[in-house]
Amino acid sequence: MDFVRYAERSAGLVNADLADAEHLLQFLDERRWLHASVVERDAAALRRFVKDVRPVFEASNAGDEQGVVSRLNDLLAKHPVTPYIAGHGADTGEGRWHMHVADRQSSVSELLIAESLMGLSTLVCDLGATRLGVCDANNCDNVFVDTSPNQSRRYCSDRCSSRANVAAYRARQKAAHVG
Repeated sequence: MDFVRYAERSAGLVNADLADAEHLLQFLDERRWLHASVVERDAAALRRFVKDVRPVFEASNAGDEQGVVSRLNDLLAKHPVTPYIAGHGADTGEGRWHMHVADRQSSVSELLIAESLMGLSTLVCDLGATRLGVCDANNCDNVFVDTSPNQSRRYCSDRCSSRANVAAYRARQKAAHVG
């Protein structure tokens, strides 16, 4: 179980367009094995969850460690996660044992919520409660996970970073010509 990847998927979930099941399928493009299980109520459940989890990213961005932990604990109580050990071929010596966060009877939304909460909770415990952020770029409110060594990430993507840097450069150039 790669908890950093789950935390990053949580950010992707917050940033995703989850208007309906079709949009959820687009979000799950790289996880095609889940497509057959997606139903409309998964998109609705995930939209509700996104409204609840976004404040975790906002609290982290504001440096409110206690707020991050409190909100995550509330979400863990609301959406209990029951991890279990599984092995795809591990019992025959062909694979490795690993953790799953939801059983096979879980809905797609339950699986994604469990992954999100375990990823974010583990990230907070391992790297700290201020490793989640909201993009600094103008006109962007996407969230991200900051795993940089010096905790310096400010943008959700290279695109937003480049646009902000170009805008700052142009502003400096304009100020130099005016002065």
